Amino acid sequence: MLPWILLTVVALAVVLYGEYSNRSPLVWVAKPLASAGFMGAAVANGAFETGYGNAIFMALAWSLIGDVLLIPRNNRPAFTFGLLAFLVSHIGYLVSFRVLGFDGLWLAIAVAALIGPAYLVFRWLRPNLPPGMVAPVTAYIVVITAMVAGAVATWPTVHAPLVLVAAVLFYLSDLTVARQRFVAPGIVNRLVGLPLYYAAQFVFVLTVTPPG
Repeated sequence: MLPWILLTVVALAVVLYGEYSNRSPLVWVAKPLASAGFMGAAVANGAFETGYGNAIFMALAWSLIGDVLLIPRNNRPAFTFGLLAFLVSHIGYLVSFRVLGFDGLWLAIAVAALIGPAYLVFRWLRPNLPPGMVAPVTAYIVVITAMVAGAVATWPTVHAPLVLVAAVLFYLSDLTVARQRFVAPGIVNRLVGLPLYYAAQFVFVLTVTPPG
């Protein structure tokens, strides 16, 4: 996996420099390479050898599509389709957690605990959402909340803390995307959010190692 990790680290550094210096051609070249890194790492780590690994790989693939669609700035159709791609990605992660096995009680408790934060995120974003974005953003909040709840619910079944760590990192990175798009645009969102995002994806990759 090391060459793929190095690819992402180097490409991500170029992406961050491109964002900071407002050099979009660098971002167009480097961001797909950074995301290709977690795809290659998943294959190298045996993603195709288990049902769980296959589900994770599909979620990663949809994430890569979303990464490319989010590159253009101030392009609402691209952002909307990128949002939908990541929504499908989160559904893929939720499916992978189902493959691991949910504990029903833990799932219910996690959902109940996360309703409050989800509502606060919606209240935070709502004043700045264009009319056509209210429904997609609401759906996204619901799905990513369900994804984190699903990660929590796997704990009694598999005791895999990395699954929960990855889900939480992804959730936090998405908050920076929302802040960038709807609340307070600025380079700090990308400087914080992109490393969180790629860390989340590689932590998911680490969880696909086949048993034995």
